[in-house]
Amino acid sequence: MNLIENIIPMKEKELKHFLGNRKSEEIEWDEKTKQTVVKSMLIHIGSPDSKLRDNLIYHTFCQLIMENKLEKHFLCELLETCLSDQFLFKGIGEKDTDSVFTRSFTSLLIALILYQDNRDDFLSVAKVLEVKDKLISYVNLEKDVRGYVKEKGWAHSVAHVADAFDELVKSKKITQSNYPEMLQAIFGKIYQTESVYIHDEEERVIVPIVQMIDNGLEKEVLETFIKNIRNELEIYKKKLEEENYWFLVANCKNFLKSLLLEILNKPSVSSMQAVVIQTIKEIY
Repeated sequence: MNLIENIIPMKEKELKHFLGNRKSEEIEWDEKTKQTVVKSMLIHIGSPDSKLRDNLIYHTFCQLIMENKLEKHFLCELLETCLSDQFLFKGIGEKDTDSVFTRSFTSLLIALILYQDNRDDFLSVAKVLEVKDKLISYVNLEKDVRGYVKEKGWAHSVAHVADAFDELVKSKKITQSNYPEMLQAIFGKIYQTESVYIHDEEERVIVPIVQMIDNGLEKEVLETFIKNIRNELEIYKKKLEEENYWFLVANCKNFLKSLLLEILNKPSVSSMQAVVIQTIKEIY
């Protein structure tokens, strides 16, 4: 099966009517219906209609994948399509355009497929490493970091890709040697200078970081990233307008405070707690 070329998808209104008028368990998921509905959901995954995109398409993907209604070969092809320029990288570099919905909800779908692989082990090590590389490339290039968009609902690209990174970190096919480059990419989204995150982005970003800690990440590696925040701020201060600099400071402080709350009850990283507290003091 070829998800993109061989199936004629439903139009948005048709898909919304189909998904909106029945629950997933009420649909007869024969092969033809499955292929048509899945391709239609994929084609419209970035619809600016939040009810279709978030309430119907994403939640139907959740049900299909978590209830094992999509075969492994189906999920492999779905993942391949997600990683393409038409989906994860669609309109990459744009800001304040609707293309962010495609990128952001594609990363959520990737997270779902990785979640299923963590349960059923159907992806090769090479493919998981490719996903890691593609997600790092994507997050480094993503410029649209809006959270909730008026009249169109959640974009939340930073939070959604953090979910995908969390599933990567949980994968047995990812090793601690992969953590530094993933940390580098995640930390890159903390240095947001055009606005202050207000939709709990920093809390979502911390989830994969804490998972790395639980998996045995050497604390010195993360401490180095944390200590470097002050140096980064000094560099940015020389080239930013004052308002943008203070946006950045707020984002860094909020991240550090959220991280501190997450690691307070982890005796194994008590020295890291001191590093976080000292860094917060230094950037006030």
